[in-house]
Amino acid sequence: MKSILLIDDDTELGELLQEYLALEGFELTPVHNGESGLEQALKGHYDLILLDVMLPKINGFEVLRRIRAESQVPVIMLTARGESVDRVLGLEHGADDYIAKPYHHHELVARIRALFRRIDMTGDSTTTAAEGAIQVGTLVLTPSDRGVCLDGENLVLTGAEFGVLQCMMEHAGELVSKDTLSMSALGRSLMAYDRSIDMHVSNLRKKLGRREDGNDWIKTVRSRGYLLVKS
Repeated sequence: MKSILLIDDDTELGELLQEYLALEGFELTPVHNGESGLEQALKGHYDLILLDVMLPKINGFEVLRRIRAESQVPVIMLTARGESVDRVLGLEHGADDYIAKPYHHHELVARIRALFRRIDMTGDSTTTAAEGAIQVGTLVLTPSDRGVCLDGENLVLTGAEFGVLQCMMEHAGELVSKDTLSMSALGRSLMAYDRSIDMHVSNLRKKLGRREDGNDWIKTVRSRGYLLVKS
């Protein structure tokens, strides 16, 4: 049974989700403020964290920032509908995905299953690729241990960032559509006005820096997708 931590100050919602997700095969632990949620996230062993933005004591962005300083556990941000700034900030701070409130329980379960499906698919592929790394120039990705090394130094990536990079490295020199990247990184199709892949690519660019020739590792093909430079 997958273990999920919910950090949300809505106690009634927490109780309802705890019962509903149990029927779907998930074990949910609700926590109702940012301070307790952060403590629980860092000391517990959870497969996923559902994190609200508006929290008492410590807001969701700060909770996420502190979690990411110590852990790469998958995080789905819960944001107010229409607050696109919150979604962008959540992704910039290292969230894997987001879902707008209010949401239907079926939608939340679908998003959770999509993320776990992506993680499980990555795990399955690592068994066949355990002996071989993917290398593009000085950038090396090893699926077996989900490691990424650039110029001999290890990079720390979130699960979504790793999924995006792996997909692009497997198709180095080729255009990869945003929808393909979304399926690889998030386990779901891209939605209208969804900037999640754009933000994950932006975060990757910051972590990868420039190539030896001074150019970016990743090129944008406007309205179509992205391309990892092969040489």
